[in-house]
Amino acid sequence: MPRPTLTVVIPIFNEEEVIPELSRRLREVIKVWELRIDSWEVVFVNDGSNDQSLAQLKKLASEETRFKVISFSRNFGHQMAITAGIDRAEGEAVVIMDADLQDPPEVVSEMIDRWREGYDVVYGVRTKRHGETLFKKLTATVFYRLLRAMLGGVTIPADAGDFRLIGRPVVLAMRALRERHRFVRGMVAWVGFRQTAVYYARPARFAGETKYPLKKMVRFAVDGIASFSVVPLRFATWLGVASGLVAMLTAAWAIYERFFGSGVVQGWPTIMIAVALGASAQLLMTGVLGEYVGRIYEEIKRRPLYITAEEINVNSSVATPPAD
Repeated sequence: MPRPTLTVVIPIFNEEEVIPELSRRLREVIKVWELRIDSWEVVFVNDGSNDQSLAQLKKLASEETRFKVISFSRNFGHQMAITAGIDRAEGEAVVIMDADLQDPPEVVSEMIDRWREGYDVVYGVRTKRHGETLFKKLTATVFYRLLRAMLGGVTIPADAGDFRLIGRPVVLAMRALRERHRFVRGMVAWVGFRQTAVYYARPARFAGETKYPLKKMVRFAVDGIASFSVVPLRFATWLGVASGLVAMLTAAWAIYERFFGSGVVQGWPTIMIAVALGASAQLLMTGVLGEYVGRIYEEIKRRPLYITAEEINVNSSVATPPAD
């Protein structure tokens, strides 16, 4: 069977309110895609949903064999769902998009055009972010600028999520990267190849609730920084030097007060300042070191990144990378 031109990978987690509209939009825009490509497939990855999402996906797959479903044995996370879709994708070009319709399927047509021009990666950049709080917009802006400053040689585009098209060479490169704490947009930037952007206004979520509350956002940010930068470890050196300088200044101040000052200093403030500075520095860097050591521990166990419970319309000849 010839390889399809386009694969669309869509992670699904408790999206029963969105799937009917997602299906309708996909069927409409596929007619436009077919003017640009010869063949296509859509891979839905059910990430352990506990609502009617899987039942709806099965119904879609029964109506259209090019709609494929991979269902996890439990919730493994959004980045693992993207990984599973990339592992099973057969297309010459693979588009990653979320199910909530904040990644408009209509933008894929422009991505295909840029891919036809010779680009291996075409990522979507959000010019507007409708339906998001000021806090989320502000923290996202700060995070991407901070991450870019810390990475040095790897440039992760600002205001770009996982919504992107990647060519076959990039797909094969991504399959070789099997670390457990995954930051897909950073991994795509790391593998390189010829990359460009398309710009779009990101609409509000069609229905349901966000799958990235504050706790997950923080965890995701930590994954992004710790997976691609050792700057937090180097921060220990900087913090040690700064703490030493503060301690020296405090000591000089205490000596001055002892011999030339009013004589009212009894030593307690000096001791408490020194202890507080030292303790806070030690606790902070113990936490940073623990984060990295914990990641090493997770990696050396060599467990699979995800476990599938069911696959529908998926070609069994498609091999999953064995290096999980």
